[in-house]
Amino acid sequence: MRLFTAFLHEQTDPDRFYGELAKDSVEQLARYTPLSGRTVVDVGGGPGYFCDAFRAAGAGYLGVDPDVGELSARGTPGQNMVRASGTELPVRDGAVDVCYSSNVLEHVSAPRTMLEEMCRVTRPGGIVFVSYTPWLSPWGGHETAPWHFAGGDFARDRYIRKNGHEPKNRFGETLFPISISAVLDWARGTPSAELLHAFPRYHPWWATWIVRIPGIREVASWNLAMVLRKKP
Repeated sequence: MRLFTAFLHEQTDPDRFYGELAKDSVEQLARYTPLSGRTVVDVGGGPGYFCDAFRAAGAGYLGVDPDVGELSARGTPGQNMVRASGTELPVRDGAVDVCYSSNVLEHVSAPRTMLEEMCRVTRPGGIVFVSYTPWLSPWGGHETAPWHFAGGDFARDRYIRKNGHEPKNRFGETLFPISISAVLDWARGTPSAELLHAFPRYHPWWATWIVRIPGIREVASWNLAMVLRKKP
């Protein structure tokens, strides 16, 4: 409930949302790997919320984000932040212990390329953690929701008519319709990594079964999280 409530204030109170999310990220990852002394690459690191949380846990941190506006959302770019694309990470093969991404995949036109890049830069035995908002979830259209259920172009046009300006997340440009089924198909089929766990991130533990039910999971999950281990 804490995460979900904060999620509803992503644009009106980003400090609250991303601060809570960063704290949760460290807690989630600690279940799969120790963070102290580990190297973490954060794909879509933004202005530094996650940097603060990972460094407080003892990890070395590099954040990657292509958007200057996101990097400087809190003033100047945070420490250890690099402007670069998630589909072309400026990191050598097998260089990091953990590759992490939160709420980025739906903003990438080539999500499978980004996922493979995350696996590429992770060392054998390392952890890849990615979470994102599925298109058919109640928040799939982001600030244009729930009208995205009538189509992304319709939702975008309606937002413009109502508010007099483009939404931050523009369908077809910075927001793309990506399903849970497509991402799970990639995770189960990639030779790069083993899928350890997939779960609805903002749900309590007893609701993780939702991800196993095709169709229902697309609408009911809100946010999908996947944990993978890099293969040798």
